[in-house]
Amino acid sequence: MKLELEKLVELQITDTNIRRLKKSIETADQRRASIEQEFEQHAFEIRETQGRSENANKERAKLDAEIAEAKSQLERADRNLKNAQDQKQYETAMRDADVLHKKIATLETEVLEKMTTVEEVEKILSERTEEIASLEGNRAKAVSEFEAELAKNRKQLASEAAKRAKVFDTLPKNLASIYDRLATRSRDGIAVAEVKNSSCSACFMKLRPQVMVEIKMSGQIITCESCTRILYIISERQTAS
Repeated sequence: MKLELEKLVELQITDTNIRRLKKSIETADQRRASIEQEFEQHAFEIRETQGRSENANKERAKLDAEIAEAKSQLERADRNLKNAQDQKQYETAMRDADVLHKKIATLETEVLEKMTTVEEVEKILSERTEEIASLEGNRAKAVSEFEAELAKNRKQLASEAAKRAKVFDTLPKNLASIYDRLATRSRDGIAVAEVKNSSCSACFMKLRPQVMVEIKMSGQIITCESCTRILYIISERQTAS
């Protein structure tokens, strides 16, 4: 491969790396927020489950207090029933006692429901004990690994930018200008495309046999007849090395 073409290929590889690294760095805040959101979702689910247990216990305590009050009223109703002086007092006491018995029965049923809820929630929390214990540690680890990757990408970006400047400065001005024009107008930043299966890997257009021969034999700068990108072929010897 001609030296100038080799430099163009190297420049393209470097620019592709730079684009990838820049995109990674530019989207860092969004990706960091995504990591935080994922762990926050788990934490929210756990807090919500714990909240169900706490609420059920509070409601049970309230029901227990209502039952105690109803039983106290029932005792008074029973005393009134025993001490009734006439039919009217007797019937009133009987009616009050009946109402209180039904109320206590209803409240006790609700207490059982709350106890069942607490048991179910406690079982869920017990099954997730390891997850709950490790949640914050895993979050910190994920964020730390992300920050390390981001720092690595920034360092690599600086290295690739320096490498690009070095290679770009050695190109003839006309080639540098052509490369920049092709890279700038392309959405993917590809100015130099590898030939794969006799096609341009950028636009996938099949190349004429004569063009293939020129790329392989002439050592000249050959462009794709469809997208005008500069074409190159990696020889078997280069692939093997």
